[in-house]
Amino acid sequence: MAINDISLTAGMKANLVSLQSTADLLNRTQQRLSSGKKVNSALDNPTSFFTAQSLNQRASDLNTLKDAMGQAVQTIQAADNGITGVATLIEAAKGLVQSALSTSDTTSIAGYATSYDALLTQIDNLAKDSGYKGTNLLNAQNLTVTFDETGASTMTINGVTALTTAAGGLGLTTASAGASVWVSAGGAAILANITGALANLGTASTTLQTDSQSLSSTLAVINTRQSFTTAMVNTLTTGADQLTLADMNQEGANMLMLQTRQSLGVTALSLSSQAAQSILKLF
Repeated sequence: MAINDISLTAGMKANLVSLQSTADLLNRTQQRLSSGKKVNSALDNPTSFFTAQSLNQRASDLNTLKDAMGQAVQTIQAADNGITGVATLIEAAKGLVQSALSTSDTTSIAGYATSYDALLTQIDNLAKDSGYKGTNLLNAQNLTVTFDETGASTMTINGVTALTTAAGGLGLTTASAGASVWVSAGGAAILANITGALANLGTASTTLQTDSQSLSSTLAVINTRQSFTTAMVNTLTTGADQLTLADMNQEGANMLMLQTRQSLGVTALSLSSQAAQSILKLF
């Protein structure tokens, strides 16, 4: 039997409609309290829903870029660690050169030359091991960092060459073989080559300092962009929340009021039905 086949009094119909409206409002309030949002779908408020969705999507994209910035920071720090290590080895090499200059014993000088060449090998090894996730800024590899979700704002970190003999590198040559030997084939010390090695080491130290300062300035830029991106993400998510989040205090108060209204509606419906029930007394 359809509901239209049942005749209700005007009072009962009015109370029934009021109860149905109250039930709908209760369901909506319960959903808001459970989800914490006043806009859960486009049906609730299309403008707020899609605007908040756009803001949250941009915040998500920026968060991903912030993670990439963090990885770029680690790449720079790996390179800086490498520079520190290379600088330490260069200081050790300077000590060998100064020891060679302080003696006239060619056997000792030849030994210093061998140790010097071993240090150059370790410098190359250390520089080659200073990469992070496949990018080595000390081996002439570059890294591009993206700062915005459109890809329009980027920065390229130019790598340097911290190898001893590579083109554009530190300019350090071997001491026991080649044109820069410290002891000639005839067994005589070649002071010009030894002092030249000391000068080259000084130049290499200066080059490393310049490279370190360049990386430091780049790191400062990335750290600034990280902080800016974090602030932007917070701004975007706060804006989205303002459009969609419910006032839990207000919704709690609404729930109490609707429960009271529902209780009163049931009572009113009962009272309005008493007129119809009184007919039974005629029988």
